Amino acid sequence: MTEALDEVLETLDRIIHDDTVPRNVRRTASEIKEDLLAGGDIALKAASAISVLEELSSDPNLPMHVRTMIWNLVSNLERLSVQ
Repeated sequence: MTEALDEVLETLDRIIHDDTVPRNVRRTASEIKEDLLAGGDIALKAASAISVLEELSSDPNLPMHVRTMIWNLVSNLERLSVQ
């Protein structure tokens, strides 16, 4: 695994286990993590995850610290999608 993927998975784990994060966001983070770990074309999966995360980040009920984590995830996933 690449360093960028390790960072993505670590951030997803923090979101999944943070009780202050809304349940729908934790569920989505879990689904993204499972998808990334399933194998296959990582660039395609990263692009798909970026799309989902960008939609999530526009939720007005999302705590600011979670929004920042999502933006960092998107940044790391963009590095994966071009590798």
